[in-house]
Amino acid sequence: MIKRPRFMPDNFMLMMIATVVAATLVPCSGTTALVFNGITNTAICLLFFLHGAKLPREAVVAGATHWRLHLTVLVCTFVLLPLLGLALKPLMSSLVTPDLYLGILFVCVLPSTVQSSIAFTSVARGNVPAAVCAASASNLLGIFLTPVLVGLVVVAHSGGLSSFDAIRNIALQLLLPFIAGQIARRWIGGWVDASKAMLKVVDQGSILLVVYTAFSEAVNQGLWQQLPSHSLVGLLLIDGLLLAMIMTIATFGSRWLGFNKEDEITIVFCGSKKSLASGIPMAKILFAGHALGAVVLPLMLFHQLQLMVCAVLAQRYARRAVPLGRAV
Repeated sequence: MIKRPRFMPDNFMLMMIATVVAATLVPCSGTTALVFNGITNTAICLLFFLHGAKLPREAVVAGATHWRLHLTVLVCTFVLLPLLGLALKPLMSSLVTPDLYLGILFVCVLPSTVQSSIAFTSVARGNVPAAVCAASASNLLGIFLTPVLVGLVVVAHSGGLSSFDAIRNIALQLLLPFIAGQIARRWIGGWVDASKAMLKVVDQGSILLVVYTAFSEAVNQGLWQQLPSHSLVGLLLIDGLLLAMIMTIATFGSRWLGFNKEDEITIVFCGSKKSLASGIPMAKILFAGHALGAVVLPLMLFHQLQLMVCAVLAQRYARRAVPLGRAV
């Protein structure tokens, strides 16, 4: 079997690219758009219900014993990256459009990923139990913190968005299904844990639906005519710069704070990554009526960059020497 080159997008990213192309060539509009929006909203509610049913509360509670590590991850995710996004505004303003900058700020306030953070930590021989707790806690807290940070960080630099409405909509469309899933876990948790393939279909399917409807609306509004080609290059540079800065800060910051190598790996992978699975459904709710296609584009690029960079970095960590007396 031929091994996929590291620089190649993964299958899901290829599906997203195909979805963007489909929305560009055959955008939905009118009644069709209303039908797609209804299906998309239902899929998002189902997605967060299943995530609630999948996430064991014990994982977050158990992680409280390593509170310094989890606090460091949360600071990287919800404090440092938003500050970096604001600090780079003078550079971004000259490279990207205002809507793309809005999307970059949105990337900065999102929670960490769960599956890929844990997977990369495992490949790199890091502290996997801590990664499970840190990533789960970040995703859970993100349901509350991301709308608040959108109100504090994004709204203040864009206008036209109501933080109160955003929090209310998140509560109705994401939080309530998530809580319902947590309540239902005692009855359906085993089935959900055994049905990972089904959850993956709902996960990826809901994201692709949001991408299609978002880009259809944006194309109908003239997205590609209004988006200069140099802005796409600038967006790629800014996403790469943000990822490089937060990974560097997480690496040297964890060493300065006295964490061992295994904990450093966990902090780097959990503290630098942003969740596409949570981010795109949240964007649909938080930026309703806005240029959603341009808002989610920075997240799609950041997602692929973080996967490629983390794959290389995880292999590099994995090749390190193991001190005598310590298990691999």
